[in-house]
Amino acid sequence: MLKELSIRNFAIIDDLTIRFAEGLTILSGETGAGKSIILGAVNLLLGSRASSDMVRTGAESAELEALFRVSAGSSRVSNLAAHGFDTDEGLVIRRIISRTDSNRVYINGRIATIGLLNTVTENLASISGQHAHQGLLKDEQQLLILDQFGGLLPLRQQGYDTYHRILPLIENLRELNRTRQQQAEHLELLEFQQEEIRCARLEPGEDIELEQEQLRLKNAQMLYETIYGSIEELYGAPGSIIERLLEVKKSLDRAGRVDVQLKSTAENLAATSYQIEDLVEQLRAHLNLIQMDDGRLETVEERLDTLNRLKRKHGGSMDAVLSRLADIEQELSQVAGIGQAIEKVEARLAEYHSQLVDLVRRLSQKRKKTAGILAQKVAVELNSLKMPDTQFEAALHPVAADENTSAHLQAHGHAIMETGMDRVTFMIAPNPGETLKPLAGIASGGELSRVVLALKAILAQSDAVETIVFDEVDAGIGGGTAEVVGRKLSALARHHQVICITHLPQIAKFGDHHFSIAKQVINGRTITTIQPLGEKDRHREIARMLGGEQITRTTLDHARELLEK
Repeated sequence: MLKELSIRNFAIIDDLTIRFAEGLTILSGETGAGKSIILGAVNLLLGSRASSDMVRTGAESAELEALFRVSAGSSRVSNLAAHGFDTDEGLVIRRIISRTDSNRVYINGRIATIGLLNTVTENLASISGQHAHQGLLKDEQQLLILDQFGGLLPLRQQGYDTYHRILPLIENLRELNRTRQQQAEHLELLEFQQEEIRCARLEPGEDIELEQEQLRLKNAQMLYETIYGSIEELYGAPGSIIERLLEVKKSLDRAGRVDVQLKSTAENLAATSYQIEDLVEQLRAHLNLIQMDDGRLETVEERLDTLNRLKRKHGGSMDAVLSRLADIEQELSQVAGIGQAIEKVEARLAEYHSQLVDLVRRLSQKRKKTAGILAQKVAVELNSLKMPDTQFEAALHPVAADENTSAHLQAHGHAIMETGMDRVTFMIAPNPGETLKPLAGIASGGELSRVVLALKAILAQSDAVETIVFDEVDAGIGGGTAEVVGRKLSALARHHQVICITHLPQIAKFGDHHFSIAKQVINGRTITTIQPLGEKDRHREIARMLGGEQITRTTLDHARELLEK
C-alpha cells in the first residue's frame, strides 16, 4: 500500500507531500492543476522512463520519493528479501531526475538500477492512466490481461525464455549457411587445386633433379664424345697419357739405381698412374649411364612442364606448392567444421523447438478455457455498471505462418511469437440484437471506461496488487452511470487501496479520503498545492464539482445531499 508520496521540482510541482491511507482516496481539482502529474510521479517511482524535461524550470533536478507498506507474509516480501531488502519498516523508493540526464534510483537507501526497480515494484501498484483506455484497444494488451486473469504469466514467461533462446540460434544458423553458400564456389576451386597438386605426387627437390637430367639428355652426344675421348686420351689410344707415364716411370726407375732419391719420385708417379686408371674406370662407368633416349627426354620435359605450371600458380617454387597444398587442406577442414557447427546448431534448435511447441500448445489450451471464464465475468461486471445485456467475448485466433516465418518458430502451420501462437481480440455487443464486434471499433468513451473498470475489478480479485490507481475512469460517463462507477470503486476499495482522480462528484462522494489539488501563481511562478479536505471543505469541493467556481447555497445543499446519501 502507498503510504506517502513526496514530490520536489517536478513539472509545475515545487514541493508536495501526500499521505495516503486505506480505502478509496479521491483526488480532484481543476483541469491542469497537476492531478495527472502526481500520477506520472508514481509511474516514475514504479520504473517508467524519465526525461530531463520533467525537471521544474529553474531547478537542476527533480526528486521523487514514495513509502510503501508491504504486507508481511506476501510473496512480494520474499521477492524483496531475495534482492537484499528488509521491508519491516516499509519500502522506500527514491528517484532523482537530473537536468543533465544523470539519473539515480535508491531503494531503501541503496542505489539501484532501473532494471532492479522494475523487478521489485512489479505488481506493487496497478495504474490505469490516460493511456490505459487506448492501450486496452491493442491486441497485445488484451492478451496480457487474459494471461494475467488466468494466472498464465509463469507459463507465458517459460515460452518467452525459450523463444529468445531460439532467436540467436536461428541467426547463427543463417550466418553459417550463408558462409557455407558463399564458400561453395571457393570450395570447388580449393578441391580442384587440392586434386591437381595431389595428383602430381610432388617430391621435394624433384624439379632440380629433373632439370639436371634434362640438361644431360639434351647434351648426351656431347657428353659421350667428351668422356669417350677423355678415356682414349688417358688410357685407350696409342701414346695415351697412361703409356707415357709408364715410360717416364721406367726411366726414373733406371735413374733411381744411380740416385736413390728418385725412387720415391718414381713410386709417386706409379701412384698417379693407378689414380688415372681409377679415373678411367669412373669415366667408363659414367659413359654407360649416358642415355641418348628421346623418349626419356620427352617424359622429363613433360614432367617439368607440370611442375613449372604448378610453381607458377602457387608461389614460384616446389616448397611454395607443397605449402599451398597444406593451406588448402587446412581450409577444407575448416569448411568441414562449418558443416559440423551447422549440425550442432540444428540439433539444439530441434530440442528448443520441441520445448517451445509444447509450451505454446499448453498455453493455448489454457487460454481457451480462461477466455470463456473471463467473458462471463466481464459481462457480469458490465451489467453492474449499467451496461445490461452486454455480450463480451475474448476471441482467440492463431497467427498464420508465412514464407518469412522460420520453421523453428512454427507449430502446426501457425507462427510462434514471444507471447505464444495466439492473438486475442476483445469483442463486444453493448446493445441487444447487435453482433459482436472488436472493442476497438465500436466502444464509446464511456463504454470503454467501464470496460477498463470491469477488467480492473476482475483482475484485482486474483491479483496480489495492493494499490490501484485510476485516472480518467470517468471519461465519457455521467449521471447515474457515474454513481454506479463510484459504487464499484468503493466496493473495490474494501479489498485494495484505491486512488482515483476524477472530475465527477457522483464518484468523488464515495471517497473515504479526499484531496483537493489546485494551481496557484506565487511570485510569478506556477505551483501545485494539495489539501486534505475536512467535512466542510469537502462540501465546498463537491459543490464546485457540481456547479463550477460560483458556489451557491443550492450547490452546497446538493453537495451535502450527495455526501449524506
